[in-house]
Amino acid sequence: MSVRHVSWLMLLMIPAVAAHADATADLEALLAEAWEWRMAEYPVNASRLGDRRYDDRWTDLSLAAFERRHSERREFLRRLQAIDSSGLSAEDQLNYDLFRRELQNSVDGHRYLEHLMPMSQRGGVQSLDNTAEGLRLATVEDYENWLKRMAAVETVTEQTIELLRAGMQSGHVQPRILMERIPPQISAQLVETAEESPFFRAFASMPASISESEQERLRASARQVIEESVVPAYRQFSRFFETTYLPATRDSIGASALPDGAAYYEHQAKSFTTTSMTPDEIHRVGLDEVARIRSEMQLVIDELEFDGDFRDFLEFLRNDPQFYYESPQELFDAYLAICKRIDPELIRLFGKLPRMPYGVRTIPDNIAPDTTTAYYNRPAADGSRAGYYYVNLYRPEMRPKYEMEVLSVHEAVPGHHLQIALQMELEEMPDFRRYSGFTAFTEGWGLYSERLGYEIGLYQDPYSHFGALTYDMWRAVRLVVDTGMHYKGWTRQQAIDFFKDNAAKTELDIVNEIDRYISWPGQALAYKIGQLKILELRSKAQAALGPRFDIRRFHDALLSGGALPLEVLEIRMNRWLADELRPK
Repeated sequence: MSVRHVSWLMLLMIPAVAAHADATADLEALLAEAWEWRMAEYPVNASRLGDRRYDDRWTDLSLAAFERRHSERREFLRRLQAIDSSGLSAEDQLNYDLFRRELQNSVDGHRYLEHLMPMSQRGGVQSLDNTAEGLRLATVEDYENWLKRMAAVETVTEQTIELLRAGMQSGHVQPRILMERIPPQISAQLVETAEESPFFRAFASMPASISESEQERLRASARQVIEESVVPAYRQFSRFFETTYLPATRDSIGASALPDGAAYYEHQAKSFTTTSMTPDEIHRVGLDEVARIRSEMQLVIDELEFDGDFRDFLEFLRNDPQFYYESPQELFDAYLAICKRIDPELIRLFGKLPRMPYGVRTIPDNIAPDTTTAYYNRPAADGSRAGYYYVNLYRPEMRPKYEMEVLSVHEAVPGHHLQIALQMELEEMPDFRRYSGFTAFTEGWGLYSERLGYEIGLYQDPYSHFGALTYDMWRAVRLVVDTGMHYKGWTRQQAIDFFKDNAAKTELDIVNEIDRYISWPGQALAYKIGQLKILELRSKAQAALGPRFDIRRFHDALLSGGALPLEVLEIRMNRWLADELRPK
């Protein structure tokens, strides 16, 4: 081939190369613009990530804002689809596909008007004070911004009332059984003196770097805002809630009772599991898993030579004092000790560990009676705040020792903190992937991590082993009761009874869990569906590689792409496995 011919071919290729370069640039610009939009529209999330540009404001919860954001998402989707993705690199194509999926899911879900039910027993306008837990409060400016947010609580309560009224008109109201939990939570805001307000906690102990005179000035401002704005706003909201909204709530509990409710739940199931499984298929998987785990639990009971049947053993675990601490401080100290024991074992399972540490905190008293056993809050993206594992110390006599190890590996390490902190360090990824993701992966990883407890020397005690099985059973039960209540017409009591019959969770935890599933349709499906996929991928890799299988390499590969939809994760791990099988 002549030089002249080669040059002519190169000239022909220039427009295509330029088009591909333009597509890449257009995608990167759109992703950056959409992220900036997200930070501005959701300022509390921005603050938690360490983006302090919007620290003085709340998310606009007006009806008009919800419609505007829906319209703007549709425009982002239109612009994304206008980009010719055919020439993108594999990684950019993945970014394109994941962003399109995120936008399409949000656009499709808008018609179910979930935003007209803006509060639950787990949180909402009644617990805005808890926002301070996720903020950096280190400078005078930080406190000034928090004061501005406090002064705007009245706007948030008024907008919430507007949403609730619209929900009453359209039939999108919460179940009464959940909303009856709310008045005591609101009452915590109706204080006689400013110092009693949950909002004042942030000012009770301030950094020594702030002068005494400035501290006193800020406290005086806080007292004034609480007395003149915050408490009156909550008094008005309390009157509306108890006299207008609560009587309008529904007797039903399932999502299927809402307008277009069956379609809404199908959307939720698809969205949270990232699969095309139907609620009926998920229900059957749950029943199969319950049966499998139940047989494993029976082996432990047999090993202990317990004199009684399965139900008797569960009652023994729920009621025998040997399984419970007497005080909140004893319970908290035991959680700290477990985490310290786990941390040094991680190098056996991972080649790469996150730089960001985590801490253990107690769940705030005003929500502890109505929330779950524990939860995790991610670090700030700018490194100014560690990740935190929050534990529930309310009624320690209902918090069994035998579940503490398995709970800690799920919420802290090697569960949520390890996975999320590592994802936040993937600097080559666009922000929407670094700081968010797919619940089926995130919670699937958390549940898979519970199995890793066996590999780092936990669950040596047979009761702790039974606790680990109880947590696996708990997530299998979720598949059954969530689909049961929201899709198959189960009552709340049916769900509670099924849970009690199959898991050694205490009754307080079981009732709170069932009410959580009622308030958040479909979310509970993600855990077990995600775990089963990760276990399937690991089993496949172990069978193919045999003695060459390296658990650290498998975990590093699994986590290196961030939180992905399950079918995308499977494609990625199949490529990794093919690579591992090639002769080295």
